[in-house]
Amino acid sequence: PWTDVRDATRIGHRAPQTQARLVHEWGVLYRLEASSEDCLRLNVWSRGLGDGGKRPVMVWLHGGGFSGGSSGGYVYDGTNLAEQHDVVFVGVNHRLNVFGFLYLPEIGGEQYAQASNVGMLDIVLALQWVRDNIERFGGDPSNVTILGQSGGGSKVSTLLGMPDARGLFHRAIAQSGSQVRSQTPEQATRTARNVLTALNLGPSQLDALQQVPFYVLRDTLSETAGVGGFSPVMDGRTLPAHNFDPVATEVSADVPLMIGSTETEVTWNTGQNYDELDAEALRHYVRSALRSDDATADRITALYRGSRPEAGNLDLFLQIATDASNFRRGTGLQAERKAALGRAPVFKYYFNYYSPVREGALRSMHCMDIPFALHNTDVAAPVIGAGPDVKALEAKMSAAWVAFARNGDPSHAGIPAWTPFTPSGRDTMVLNPDPQLVPDYKGEHLRAVNEVMDAAEARRG
Repeated sequence: PWTDVRDATRIGHRAPQTQARLVHEWGVLYRLEASSEDCLRLNVWSRGLGDGGKRPVMVWLHGGGFSGGSSGGYVYDGTNLAEQHDVVFVGVNHRLNVFGFLYLPEIGGEQYAQASNVGMLDIVLALQWVRDNIERFGGDPSNVTILGQSGGGSKVSTLLGMPDARGLFHRAIAQSGSQVRSQTPEQATRTARNVLTALNLGPSQLDALQQVPFYVLRDTLSETAGVGGFSPVMDGRTLPAHNFDPVATEVSADVPLMIGSTETEVTWNTGQNYDELDAEALRHYVRSALRSDDATADRITALYRGSRPEAGNLDLFLQIATDASNFRRGTGLQAERKAALGRAPVFKYYFNYYSPVREGALRSMHCMDIPFALHNTDVAAPVIGAGPDVKALEAKMSAAWVAFARNGDPSHAGIPAWTPFTPSGRDTMVLNPDPQLVPDYKGEHLRAVNEVMDAAEARRG
């Protein structure tokens, strides 16, 4: 606590983490602020400090899975949304990776019964702070929207099933991120045992974890293969069930949801190969993406080529691989199961603006929608390009995101009427400089890929 005026003009610390492998155009948009265990920070932007305003509040949850990232990235800056759309924008930093998602109740017993999903509970604490304090920043605590992209979308999706978060937010936006299922306690306990082994500690030495310097813990685990992943756990307490499997959670049944993905999600990291593909290479990569045989790969490829005869082999593969990824399948399944509840509207989008950067190689990559939604296209020009089309899409998308935050409906005068996604109509807003609302967009393709992927997962067991 402090008793005098506090300097709050600088971005807060990020959580301890290692740096992700991003395409360099996107990497420059990271601020790379210092990390610290003192990372429970809120970054708040408002044009109405102490003016008694009742502005909609947009709480941004950053990407990076559950292991990296921060709300301090330049493209996450809330200045433009606050100034031009009159909202209060809040970015949240919270514990990540082993610090936020190490699950210990099964190993540590009663003493460690609360050591579960603490990174998500940090976000709940942040939302409680918003509830209690955001009026001083000109925000309305009864009109809070949580939103995030990639890992941030997964955090949004996780909060939808957390009883502790009920009532702390009123709308939700998940961009290219989902959380259909969470880890089981058994899976998370295996990871915890692997962490102890990597640190040369036994199950009876959990107290010693608190004596390990954070940088040693971070670096040891980043250099040790096979430890496992860190993500929310269905522990029966903070997260009582899988949020969208077999059905959508009832915890947030009355909360409207906006959800979608980009056309080529897979073109986002340094491992993506952009070599042109001949027919045999195309079959090979499609077969691998679908975990199928040659005949299935050929059948799916023919379906996609039939709708886009002008597309080259590489473009066909990138679209099939994206449709087979959890970016598309997870967000699609959440939209369907949330809509099936029929208790609150679901608004679905499909982003297919193509960047001209690097001779178009990045296409419509994962993360490409963020600067348009957050009104930050100028700083993102190294990734998305610049020009009239960029500005037109920025105006339309940011206004839609704010309209949804303001009143639960993303429709506004600059785009066609955006009707909800339903099990029968499946209306989807296709977002590019000329947005169009399309019933059952790519439905035949997505159902075909989902059938193949479901069969592959059934075989794997």
